[in-house]
Amino acid sequence: MTQLVKFVRSKLSDPLVSGPEYQTVEASGADIRANFPIELRDVGVNLLSGRPVLVPTGLSVHVPQGFEIQVRPRSGLALNYAISIINSPGTIDSDYRGEVGIIMINLGQNPFHICHGDRIAQLVVAPVARATFELVDTLESSGRSSRGFGSTGIK
Repeated sequence: MTQLVKFVRSKLSDPLVSGPEYQTVEASGADIRANFPIELRDVGVNLLSGRPVLVPTGLSVHVPQGFEIQVRPRSGLALNYAISIINSPGTIDSDYRGEVGIIMINLGQNPFHICHGDRIAQLVVAPVARATFELVDTLESSGRSSRGFGSTGIK
């Protein structure tokens, strides 16, 4: 099933940088690229260890009502360079119209450079289920009950 997600470029973005695009026919995530304002295009940005940086994409989106876009790290950046998204998965709600920025973090020891036009994250369009929350006196028991972290083991 395909959903139409409309986007516009900010006035300061580079129109030569591609918008979100799937790299393969069966990919669930569309790659999004860094799109720096003109004064940073030749410079990019360095991600220093442990310091989050908001990387601009130059795009604003209109997500259909009843959907969200989940912003996820790219697995190659995570495995090869320890680069991630600090609020992963990030969420773009259907009523947000501002520029999409990716909050990136370097979990490794060495600085990592992001160049203008680099693929920095992936966007996954997903349906949203809304809940009604109800305060009750007790909860139904389950096989796991209140046993928490690690209670089901690793094997």
